[in-house]
Amino acid sequence: MLSVKEQQLLAALEPRAAQEGVQIVTVEVVGARKSPTIRVFIDTEGGVSFDELSSAQAWVNQIMDELDPFPGAYMLEVSSPGIDRPLRTPEHFRQHQGLRAVVRTTAPIEGRSSFTGLIAHADDEGVRLDCDGAPVSVSYSLMKRAHLKGEIDFSS
Repeated sequence: MLSVKEQQLLAALEPRAAQEGVQIVTVEVVGARKSPTIRVFIDTEGGVSFDELSSAQAWVNQIMDELDPFPGAYMLEVSSPGIDRPLRTPEHFRQHQGLRAVVRTTAPIEGRSSFTGLIAHADDEGVRLDCDGAPVSVSYSLMKRAHLKGEIDFSS
């Protein structure tokens, strides 16, 4: 699900994140090649406060300066995963069983490459979604991107 560059950045950040008591949810590189944006999504057991974001911004920036991952300019964003939390690992899917997710695949499954449904089951091989009553199994090796589909109840 991560590009080679994203995997390299994640591997460089994870040891420091563990020292800081922070989980790197995922890393994304988006935008133009000449001036990409590196997005680092972090979380902690109790959620992410402004102070934790500020602290993480400083040490992530320091690591990126040392790595110099792209020639020229790039933007760095450090944020919480938010309501549409990215899903990357089997553990992410297991933690959020019963919630609605959007999964995009690198190749079609039953003629589709985008699925929205409840996470019914997740193991080390893949995830099973309940898409309007029809089960769909997607292996992690076929996933391009996945995230929770945030839902807000305004009635309460």
